[in-house]
Amino acid sequence: MLQINCPFCGTRAEIEFTCGGEGGIVRPLNAEAMSDTEWGDYVFMRKNPKGLQHEQWRHASGCGRWFNALRHTVSYRFEATWKIGEHPPAEFAAIVNEGAAQ
Repeated sequence: MLQINCPFCGTRAEIEFTCGGEGGIVRPLNAEAMSDTEWGDYVFMRKNPKGLQHEQWRHASGCGRWFNALRHTVSYRFEATWKIGEHPPAEFAAIVNEGAAQ
């Protein structure tokens, strides 16, 4: 079974977690002024890369808290996890920041 490291509780079984999708997506400040097409793009369009992806996860059967993760979408391997509001580990900061800029 896959093990995921919760930054609050430590390493636990995958079954305790739920994926919240792509991480680092910021809600538009002018949502009321957006067209239906722009709003649809914000809500539904995601990168879905083959390789490392910044995601948000929730320790649903544990502490219930949300956290960030960097996961490889092919191997499913978790490279890093960190708390919401903290900076990603230095060796992965460029990958996470690159995704947020796009």
